[in-house]
Amino acid sequence: MAMVTFVDETTAGDRGAAWQLEMSEEQLTLREIIRRRVFQEVAEHNAAGGDHFRGLVQPGGTESTRDGFRMGKHRQVDAEEQFSRAVEAFARNGFVVLVDDRQVEDLDAAVPVHRAVEVTFLKLVPLVGG
Repeated sequence: MAMVTFVDETTAGDRGAAWQLEMSEEQLTLREIIRRRVFQEVAEHNAAGGDHFRGLVQPGGTESTRDGFRMGKHRQVDAEEQFSRAVEAFARNGFVVLVDDRQVEDLDAAVPVHRAVEVTFLKLVPLVGG
């Protein structure tokens, strides 16, 4: 069993709190790692409810705020839709993924899952005026 640590960072230097997810496989594709991350954060949000969703990508019908994505009248998030949005964001360079400080560029690349692997999602922040 491996504890995969997820960290969100931005190119502006912001770093979110790290959180962990247990995985039993020795390797997974990057696509599967993203899927598990998204499904976990959606499950936690839907169980707890709340006005804000704090996840990898913005759900439809929400407003981006400093505290996450402000939910509209529908407070539940669809995990499959979020996963699709995450894959699309990755494809258009909305974020890059680093596994133990090594960038993984292919969603179908095999990623080793060892005891203390850290997966960083580096969200790219557009340049102002450029």
